[in-house]
This record gives sequence, C-alpha cells and structure tokens, in this order.
Amino acid sequence: MKPEDNERLVRVGPGTPGGNLFRRYWQPALLSSELPAPDCAPVRVRLLCEDLLAFRDTDGKVGLVEAYCPHRRAPLYFGRVEECGIRCVYHGWKFDRNGDCVDLPSEPKDTPLLDQVKITAYPTHEAGGIVWAYMGPKDKVPAPPDYEWLRAPDTHRFVSKTFENCNYLQGLEGGLDTAHVSFLHRDDRNAVTLLSAMDTAPKLEVHTTNYGYYYVSRRQIAPERAYIRLYQYIMPAQQMRPSVVAPSGGKQDVATIDGHIWAPIDDYTTNVYNFVYSYDQDFPITHEFIEEEEAFFGRGPDDFIPGTFQLKKNLANDYLMDRSLQQQGNYSGIVGVNTQDYALQEGMGQIVDRSKEFLVATDRAIVTMRRLMLEAMTTVERGGNPPGTQPSEHGNVRAFDDIVPPATTTAVMLANSGAKW
Repeated sequence: MKPEDNERLVRVGPGTPGGNLFRRYWQPALLSSELPAPDCAPVRVRLLCEDLLAFRDTDGKVGLVEAYCPHRRAPLYFGRVEECGIRCVYHGWKFDRNGDCVDLPSEPKDTPLLDQVKITAYPTHEAGGIVWAYMGPKDKVPAPPDYEWLRAPDTHRFVSKTFENCNYLQGLEGGLDTAHVSFLHRDDRNAVTLLSAMDTAPKLEVHTTNYGYYYVSRRQIAPERAYIRLYQYIMPAQQMRPSVVAPSGGKQDVATIDGHIWAPIDDYTTNVYNFVYSYDQDFPITHEFIEEEEAFFGRGPDDFIPGTFQLKKNLANDYLMDRSLQQQGNYSGIVGVNTQDYALQEGMGQIVDRSKEFLVATDRAIVTMRRLMLEAMTTVERGGNPPGTQPSEHGNVRAFDDIVPPATTTAVMLANSGAKW
C-alpha cells in the first residue's frame, strides 16, 4: 500500500478524508449502561479525535456535547446534571442536550447573549444497549442503524466494550482475516478451534454489496466435507461472523452470531463494541451463556482493569504469555481469544506501515475492504453518499457457517443467512 493511502485510511480527525467518511455513519459512542439513570453522572467520551461529554437528562434522553464550556473552556465533566440539562459549576451556565444555553445566571436576566451561546451537540440514538452518535453534516443524517442484532430482544442479545491500544484499522483487518483462526486461536485441547486447523489455507470468495461485502471461506476438512464460513463486512468498521458449527458435522451448536464494531477514539486508540445475539426465539442469551462466551474471549468481569475497559493482560505485561502453555497445545501461549487478537494487533504498533507488507491470496478480504474505504472517501470528497449508510442496505444481513458438501454454492449459504428478527 502507498504511504499516502495508508494515511487516508488511518487518520480520523475532523477534516481528514477518513474522519469525514466515518462522520457520515452512526457511530457507537458509549454503552447505554454507562448512563444508568436520568440525571446520573456524565461520562467523558472521546470519539473521532473529539473530546465530548455524554449525559442522560431528566427525561432519560442522552445528550452528547463538546466537553468544555464555551465561556472559559472549563470542563463540563464536573457539571451538575439537573432539570434536563448540564450546568457548568464554574459560573453556572447551563446547556440542554441540543447544545442550547438555557440559563446564564452570571449575567443579567434580560441578556441577549442567551440566544447566542451554544456548544457543539450531536444527535444520539439508543438501540441494542448502545448510544449511537451522528457527527456528520446536518443535511446528510441517515436513518438510525437497524442491524438484525439491534432488533433482537434484550433477552437474545449481549453487548460489551473493550479498549484497544492501536488504530481501528488493525482491529478491523484482524476481524476480517479468517486465515489467522487456524493458527493464533488454535488450542489442541479445544475441538472447536481444531476445526479451522484442519485446513490452514482457506479458499476465499469476496462479493461486494451496497453496504460493503460478504465473503465465504472454504476449508476442506474431509474428502466430501467442507467447512464454510460466511462473514459480513458492513461499512465502515463492522464485522459479523458466524457461530462455530459442531465438529461432528452439519448442525450448529447454537443459533448465535458474534461481531464487533471498531469505533476510533482517535488515530491511535479504539473502542471495540462486541456483540452476540441469537436469531432463534427458543434460544435466549442466558447469563450462563454470557459468562462462558466472555470467558472464552478473555473479557469477563475480572479480565479488566477496574473502572476501565482495558484488559489486565496487555502490551505492558506481554498479555501474560505462557511459553509452557504454548508447548502444551495453546498455539499462542495466551489465554482468551480476544486477548490473542490484541497481542498481535497492538503489538504491531499504534499505526502499521502497510508499505512494508507482503500480501497473499488469503488477504483478499482485507484488500477489498481497504479499496472500498478509499473509494468511499473519494465519493464523500466529491459530494456523494458513501455505501452502507441506510438501514435498507444492511438491515437484513447475517453471518452463517456449516459443514457441507464441497460443491455447495454461495447461493445456498445466502438462503440460510437472511435476517429473521
């Protein structure tokens, strides 16, 4: 990749090509659970290189505003959330969730300044346990997101959040890379991970769509059986992957789908929103399922530094890699699938120099994603609308996997992967 193209992809601040593209989509800003009740404590948010503040007002609606009072730039984080607004404790100026100043108690009551003072505020939308924000042009606001996992009932969905100490693109590329599953996540003591190790050179088909693409990986695991996985890439930075089928063949263990959205904090760090949902009404996401799922990925409650979304196993301690464990069948010597990914993605450095890469056939999905993102940036620069901003484009897609005869067509897979919720 040319260095100038890499720069376009990784920089997400205001006015950059990448930043302008991301701002045309609804972005995850924080978990709804971070604002548990009306008038609760506000939450600092940094998103796309902007310092913001989120608060839930008296009516239960979430405001997302710039982090500093326009008077003397005092931090609004220390403000009082009260009576449908947030009041700066420096001089009492109060703002509602739309960024309008509704009280200037340090000035005369009839001051005309009240109508002139305003802070930046972004529209928000709550769905799926996430507060979404739109930070782009006001005349380009798309309809709110409507992915299938957002339509799933609360009983059939779980979301979490993890801090990743690198640029969003490294995480996204890892999520779209099926070949690494045969190595990085292999554990000889786990039959599920061994399934991908049966064929370490999967064949990839990538099919572009009006929201990004779907791709199929095929692994030959027996003379007449192939393990296929159908992934979804939804622009700009969401991946959906299927649950793992039972190695005994043919039938999925459970009707669940996992995925991630990589939300850039800035050019160097990322918040990763992790979701899992069930598309079977008879299979709710139980507390026991969540405990097992999060433990498998290494992001259970005890895996985080208290009060943060950062894993205890991180670059500073080499992710507690255990060389003896590596010799016992855990390919990486690191416990937790999520942690294994972070070790490689963060270990590359905060921004990778992609001009030094040597890409191969199994990188096809990554190369296609980069091309789609660069093309979308050019589209935005020319005044057009990028793909995947409308729910009608991505609301009915789903990931899928199965063990099938090798001749099974992509059409058959798609027939089994349409959304139902």
